[in-house]
Amino acid sequence: MKVILRENIENLGKKGDIVKVASGYGRNYLIPKKMALQVKPSNRKMIEMEQTALQKGLEIEMESYQTLIQQLNEVKLSFYRKAGERDAIVGSVNAADIKEALEVMNFEIEKKRILLGEPIKKLGNYTVFIKIFHNEQAEIKIQVMKEQEQGTLETSTEEAAAPSAEEPEPELEKASEAAASTDVDEETVLPEKEIASETSEEQQEVPQENKDSK
Repeated sequence: MKVILRENIENLGKKGDIVKVASGYGRNYLIPKKMALQVKPSNRKMIEMEQTALQKGLEIEMESYQTLIQQLNEVKLSFYRKAGERDAIVGSVNAADIKEALEVMNFEIEKKRILLGEPIKKLGNYTVFIKIFHNEQAEIKIQVMKEQEQGTLETSTEEAAAPSAEEPEPELEKASEAAASTDVDEETVLPEKEIASETSEEQQEVPQENKDSK
């Protein structure tokens, strides 16, 4: 039987296309779900009007698809993985990873439209195709790089080596101790000088008394 498609159907056609399908598929699936309309001699005029309207709607859709393709063609995704010999990475980068990364950039792409034959398992640069509409595809750039573990260690080392603002520097501590020691010495010596002076005055007064008595 012949039907006119009212929706874009994968591997069958676009909106407004008149295609042949199995009678059971048309009557039991496409027509009940309003995805297609049967073409008959009696409704040909209506079909022509329907086809014109559907094709206009398709043109608007195609413009949005072209915009999406241009945006995706500018996308470059970077993934970091641990790697061993011969650039073999631990784990992989798969379609689910790419879908998740695209969602972060506000691209809603079904995983089945990411045409990745098999998961990426080596470091390097890759091109991955995204199926947008029938034969229309976008291509995004994928870069898989080695995870840098040393960067975290270097940061930790620098933080440990940096002096704390709350802890006094050793040189300042030594200077403070030296100043405190000097103050203590001065306080100790001054009384000894005063005592020595008083003793000397007493010794000078004694001979004067002896002289008078003679």
